[in-house]
Amino acid sequence: MFLFYRPYRRPVAPERRLFEALGGECELYAVGVPAARLAEGEAWVHGMHDRLTRFSPASELSRFNKSAGSWAEVSPLLESLLRECLRAHELSEGLVNAAVLPALLAAGYTRTFSEGPTQVTASVVPPALPEVLEVRSGAARLRQGASIDLGGIAKGWLADRLAMGGKTVLLREMGAATSGTRRRSWGPDLHHLIDPRTGLPARSDLAEASVIARTGTDAEIFAKTALLLGSARADEYLAAHDALGWSLTA
Repeated sequence: MFLFYRPYRRPVAPERRLFEALGGECELYAVGVPAARLAEGEAWVHGMHDRLTRFSPASELSRFNKSAGSWAEVSPLLESLLRECLRAHELSEGLVNAAVLPALLAAGYTRTFSEGPTQVTASVVPPALPEVLEVRSGAARLRQGASIDLGGIAKGWLADRLAMGGKTVLLREMGAATSGTRRRSWGPDLHHLIDPRTGLPARSDLAEASVIARTGTDAEIFAKTALLLGSARADEYLAAHDALGWSLTA
């Protein structure tokens, strides 16, 4: 029998900052670093929010949406995210579709959630993203009439570059994300998760899907796809795409 003795060490409480960005709550955690580092991280997230939000006409994303119909210069940041959106569309078999913005607007999600929904109009079935978005080095083009919302793709992408808690949390060489319909809902069958097959808020027998994957971006893609597929197909899809773990809630 062996007894190993390890001197007691008082656990170090993590530094923590809570703030709002990209349409939700963000939490930053760090252990053993100055609080000023977290403040720098928060400032970086706010800067990314200002560039990527669809709710500000001055953001890079809004300017790109307004350029629909012609090629437009895009920053390396937006180019990378647009490519991720195309990858997400392919990986999810079209269920994660950044071109759902017109459908979101039709469902009443025309302004930040804190300001409340607006009038619901006729639903819009979004086109497949590769049909309306082209990306080349330093430039991209949307088809006339199309517009995109970066949504969870942006959050996962940012989480892969900065440890972020809450909706998405970056783990050691892994990422986790949750997709659900309960939190951002504003009426019977009205919520922010659009099913691109119908152009309407998704009707799934799942209310929430949490997934661990190799990156935060993949976790976001897998969680949303699983929710849209429902319990009948979610497990098969997640296993086939090598998700590291998941939890499905009805």
